[in-house]
Amino acid sequence: MRFILEIIAAVRNVVGKDSPVWIRVSADEVIRGGYDLAFMKKFVPRMVAAGIDAIHCSVGVYSTPGSLSIASMDTEPGFNLFRARALKEVIDVPVIGVGRINNPELADEAIARGDADLISFGRQHLTDPDFINKAREGNLEDIRWCVACNQGCIERLSFEMKSTTCSFNPECGREYKKSASNVAHLQRIWIIGAGPAGLSAAMAACARGHNITVFEKETKAGGQLLSASRPPHKKSFMDWVSWSLRSLDKASVSVKCGHAVDANEIKQQKPDAVILACGAYPVAAAIPGLDSKIVADARDVLTGKVELKSPAVILGAGYVGMETADYLLAKGIDVTLLEMQPYPPVTKLSAHGYWLHKRIKDGGGRLLFGAKVLAVEKDVVRYVHMNAEEEEKAAMIITAMGAKSDNALEDVLKELAIPYKVVGDAKSPRRILEAIHEGHRAGEEM
Repeated sequence: MRFILEIIAAVRNVVGKDSPVWIRVSADEVIRGGYDLAFMKKFVPRMVAAGIDAIHCSVGVYSTPGSLSIASMDTEPGFNLFRARALKEVIDVPVIGVGRINNPELADEAIARGDADLISFGRQHLTDPDFINKAREGNLEDIRWCVACNQGCIERLSFEMKSTTCSFNPECGREYKKSASNVAHLQRIWIIGAGPAGLSAAMAACARGHNITVFEKETKAGGQLLSASRPPHKKSFMDWVSWSLRSLDKASVSVKCGHAVDANEIKQQKPDAVILACGAYPVAAAIPGLDSKIVADARDVLTGKVELKSPAVILGAGYVGMETADYLLAKGIDVTLLEMQPYPPVTKLSAHGYWLHKRIKDGGGRLLFGAKVLAVEKDVVRYVHMNAEEEEKAAMIITAMGAKSDNALEDVLKELAIPYKVVGDAKSPRRILEAIHEGHRAGEEM
């Protein structure tokens, strides 16, 4: 305790009695050899005695498994509030609660219950810097919610050594740049695809004053998020889609679902410009027997197009394969994942990766790396693992082996000399961060 107590005393000595001083602590480091909540309950009264006016109650350190200090979508909102309440019981100064809280209503409930005296918001400010004003005005539907994906903020900073941004707010980190001005010559712009890239492009182009129409071949908007939002803890990804559609509706932008644009329609209508956000389609390796009736694509499984049967074998242990396994295990399906790479494509170093691996292991799922699939024969998958040929029985076989960009309409746009941009998975299958940011940039540049 001594190091902190001496710092508190020194700070209080400098600022005097009238300046409020508070300290942010990890109430529990949740790591082997670290201090815990029982220790912190003994420590915080001494901090108050040394001159602290409020305690800000966080949790974990950077090496805590699952990155609890910057909790991912795999943790429940407000998961850390019980620690704040525990500290309130032993001190008589305000306690600030924090930990995956993005909703002002949840904050109000926590304060009303006595969990904390104040609530701190972090990443929610990145996703929507105006959310407090919107909450004050009662416009909760206008709030763009943080989903705690961590892609644009802490993981971009830590793993990619790039500046912080937000997957769902492409202006985050670019506030020094002025918003694109309204255009002098309005264009009739078609955006083909209503996934993350297309919706983001539509909002940005609309803000410039263009006449925008969005086309989506599926019956619902959302693109890859329709399947990506189905695994455990990922439902909130569709909140952004709903928010985007409300924003476009307010701007009178037409989103035509169930409308597949083809070359003939482009030739007949000749829009002034096009943004191709057609996404990507799944691909699979040339494995004998993969045309079997018990074989299905992971996206069809996640969206309920396939009857679930147990046991299941998933070919590919990237994020799509791992999240499909997580989805199936939660429904009581036995799962084995076969991955050709000798190492996990999904790292345990990321928060979501850690929890995926943990849930799959705890749920009884099997992960085999360095497994090369040879063939599918009736209800059996044959593969080589550690130089030995093995067999795995399966009632359903699921492919999660990657995707290929759908940019087939480029040729007709080139032929007609219609200006166009390709964004998101149509350019190259990647994350939601790249899709939303590329779409926004394309819309601004139109």
